[in-house]
Amino acid sequence: MRRAIYPGSFDPVTNGHLDVIERAVKLFDEVIVAVAANSQKQALFTFEERQELLRQTTTVHAGHLRIVRLDGLLVDYARREGATAIVRGLRAVSDFEFEFQMALMNRKLEGSVETIFLMPKEDYTYLSSRITKEIARLGGDVSSFVPNCVSAALRAKYPLAAPAP
Repeated sequence: MRRAIYPGSFDPVTNGHLDVIERAVKLFDEVIVAVAANSQKQALFTFEERQELLRQTTTVHAGHLRIVRLDGLLVDYARREGATAIVRGLRAVSDFEFEFQMALMNRKLEGSVETIFLMPKEDYTYLSSRITKEIARLGGDVSSFVPNCVSAALRAKYPLAAPAP
């Protein structure tokens, strides 16, 4: 079985994340979406909330997708799961330097796991969870950036957020 891991904080999941998942599912028999805590970021949504939003937005891939909590080193988890690839989304050249460095470090730690870079649809190259949260916090409409359930969750966190049209 060809198994890949798509790690991220998914705080919140965006249409760009979903596009990368869609592409990865076409390439692998199983994609594990690993929801990680990032010690450098203060999460808006709890792990359980992020996991539930991912479940709600990926039901079409239920047989080929698992959503798990990631604690510890990604390559250790990949080894335990028998994953042969780590999927990473690249939106712009600005992402490349960090992602390339991480890929090389992961290769050094576990040479049997490859990093696969997938570019999202051009419509999503500007999109990030951070920017989406900022727009919602300031009362902007994020309905074209995230699925409806995520837009509603953002409105619950930020009461000023505009309702979906």
